[in-house]
Amino acid sequence: MKFSTALAATLASLLVALPASAQTIDILSAGAIEPGILAAAAQYRQETGTEVKVRFATAPAILKQMGEGAKADVVIAPPPVLEQLAKAGSIDGTTRTPVGKVGVGVASRAGGPTPDISSSEALKKSVLSAESLVFNTASTGLYMDRLFEKLGMTEAVKAKAKRYGNGEAVMEHLIKGKGQEFGFGAATEIVLFKDKGLRLIGPLPADIQNYTSYAATVHTTATNAKGAASFLQFLAKPATKKIFADKGVE
Repeated sequence: MKFSTALAATLASLLVALPASAQTIDILSAGAIEPGILAAAAQYRQETGTEVKVRFATAPAILKQMGEGAKADVVIAPPPVLEQLAKAGSIDGTTRTPVGKVGVGVASRAGGPTPDISSSEALKKSVLSAESLVFNTASTGLYMDRLFEKLGMTEAVKAKAKRYGNGEAVMEHLIKGKGQEFGFGAATEIVLFKDKGLRLIGPLPADIQNYTSYAATVHTTATNAKGAASFLQFLAKPATKKIFADKGVE
């Protein structure tokens, strides 16, 4: 069966007119919000039928990749990184949408101790009574070092601290731990291990918490600019904020 010229033209126009949401949305995101963004992307995919692909990288890696010409529809990173990208013309700074912030959490194995972290003073007592404390030597651990120094606990913590180069190793240690042992890490990273025998006790007390904020913007050369704009609107919804909060992104 042969299509008439008029019918072929009509079909072509319909294909061109398909909404951008029917196309894939490509996201380059900082890894700290991985649990939240994956859950949000799954919900968006379910609601719209749009495929959402997410790639993860550290903030420095995002800057490097963008500087080397990497493409994406949406970029999610800390504001200072986005500001650098905006100055370089890689992203549209006017489209910035807050995603959330990631704080330091306290974790222990399933069935393990539940330290009192209701206040900075309570946390201090819990730290002093712990048999061992586990945290990394990366960004979270460096902040904890400064915090313990501020609280006058450096020597006490040093005697019982078990340190690892990354958060994953910390979580794996805690899962297999014993006795009155607990640890510290990015809240989102702790959530990633909740089905493996780890539990999030809660965030550090507000007066000593340390947050890293994240926001999303549209890439200046986005292949699916309309889809990217739609996804940013989705990120701003209260229901989406709850999805992130449930995954440790406040």
